[in-house]
Amino acid sequence: MQQLLNTLYITSEHAYAHLDHDNVRVEVDGETKLQVPLHHLGALACFGEVLISPSLLSRCAEDGRSVAFFSYSGRFQCRLEGPVSGNVLLRRAQHQTLDQPEKAAGIARAIVAGKIQNCRHSLLRGAREAQLEPDAEALRSAARDLSRLLFSLGQSGDLDQIRGFEGEAARTYFGVLDLMVRTDDREAFAMSGRSRRPPRDRMNALLSFLYAVLLNDCRSAAEGVGLDPQIGYLHMLRPGRPGLALDLMEELRPVLADRLALTLVNRRQITRDDFREREGGAVEFTDDGRKQLIVSYQKRKQDEVQHPVLREKLPLGLVPHVQARLLARHLRGDLEHYQPFIYR
Repeated sequence: MQQLLNTLYITSEHAYAHLDHDNVRVEVDGETKLQVPLHHLGALACFGEVLISPSLLSRCAEDGRSVAFFSYSGRFQCRLEGPVSGNVLLRRAQHQTLDQPEKAAGIARAIVAGKIQNCRHSLLRGAREAQLEPDAEALRSAARDLSRLLFSLGQSGDLDQIRGFEGEAARTYFGVLDLMVRTDDREAFAMSGRSRRPPRDRMNALLSFLYAVLLNDCRSAAEGVGLDPQIGYLHMLRPGRPGLALDLMEELRPVLADRLALTLVNRRQITRDDFREREGGAVEFTDDGRKQLIVSYQKRKQDEVQHPVLREKLPLGLVPHVQARLLARHLRGDLEHYQPFIYR
């Protein structure tokens, strides 16, 4: 269990949450794991097989406190609320922000800044761990290029410029990503830029799969706090595209996906034999490779990190939910700026 931003996240298997006078008591196998005054909580988020007593649900509904349910993997299932809800006002603020160029650009700029900083951190870490000095220097050089882009980004004023800097940063980053692969496995996981539909090499197939599951987590996080996952700011509106989920994912790609991909390849937990090539050149996972990747991703989400805004440790899997809630607070006017997640 973890209490963040006045939201109680219940992640323990078979936990039972019930009302004890004016407190929420959470028990696992009959043992009390947490007790917190109800008035300290603005929402509850339950992951997996979590039981909530009818009296607690009723009280939350009366107070306008939402209760969201997610699967073990983090897929949004439903959200229960009473007849009076602030979500319509939150979504109205989210839509209105589209007509406020300065505010929309500020959100997009923060997201791209977070992404660039996390990419830069990964490159510098890769340079420190590089087996060959030419690889280390190439990674350091790319990191310096990202620093210059980050400075230019701070001077940008409109969304087109911000999107341009994001694209340039991505090309710089992916241009050297395979230099962080072990030299004896680099041929098998070489990549010449980013290819998506379909992925044309093993590393792109690996990244595409991880980005897909991360996107699901970010969409679930947006829905869990009452945001419209279709309305983004960095990503333009397009029917059927979850623009906000894609926005939230950008700053988390280097942390939750790219670093995991490199770790699995360098530890040979994922090998060339976990892929197959289809007619036309598309590369995809075998069934065994996909299972291994899903298990590894779930384990990665359990790793604890220090959140720079909350200044406390939490599992990586909860970061998308915290970022969605920070964005909701900014849209409502409770926070002056949206602050991205910076991994250290």
